[in-house]
Amino acid sequence: MTEQWTPKSKTELLSSIETEWNLLIQDVEKLSDAQITTPDSGGWSAKDNLAHLAEWINILMGYHMDKRPAHEVMGVTQEELKEWNIDVINPLLFERNRQRSRKDVMDNLQNIYKQLIIKLESAPFEDLLKPRHADDPEKRPLMLWVLGDTTEHFKEHRETIEREMKAK
Repeated sequence: MTEQWTPKSKTELLSSIETEWNLLIQDVEKLSDAQITTPDSGGWSAKDNLAHLAEWINILMGYHMDKRPAHEVMGVTQEELKEWNIDVINPLLFERNRQRSRKDVMDNLQNIYKQLIIKLESAPFEDLLKPRHADDPEKRPLMLWVLGDTTEHFKEHRETIEREMKAK
C-alpha cells in the first residue's frame, strides 16, 4: 500500500484543492446542456456528479469538521441514515438532486466551494492534522477527509466526466 500525500502547509493544501477544482470547472464549462444532463452507463449525468460533489463538501464541513450529526448535516432522518454506509448515502443524495437544473447545481456547487475555502482558510493547519475521531485506533487525521472530499474527489469525478464525454 502506498502512503497518501499530505500537504506540508495550509498554502500547499489550498493550492492543491484549487488546482483540482479549476480542472474540474474548466471541463464542466465545455459541456453543452445535453452533455451535462445525459446519464452515463451507471445512470449518472455530469450534473449528478457535480451535485454529488457539493453534497460531500457539505458533509466534510458539517459532519467531519464541525462534528455535527451526519443525518442533520445531510438533511435526512436518523431512520434514513441508520449507519454510515456509502451505498446508502450516495443513492439518497442522488435522488434528492437528480431533478435539479444545471444552473441550480452549479450555483450551489460554487457557493459551497467558496464556503469550504473560507472555512479551511480560517482553520488552524495543526487542527487538520489531528485525529478526526478521538476513538480511532489508527489516529487518522482530519486531513484525510479534507483531501478525500476535495482534491481526490474532484479528480475522481472529473476523470469520470472526461471518460464519459470521450465515449460519446
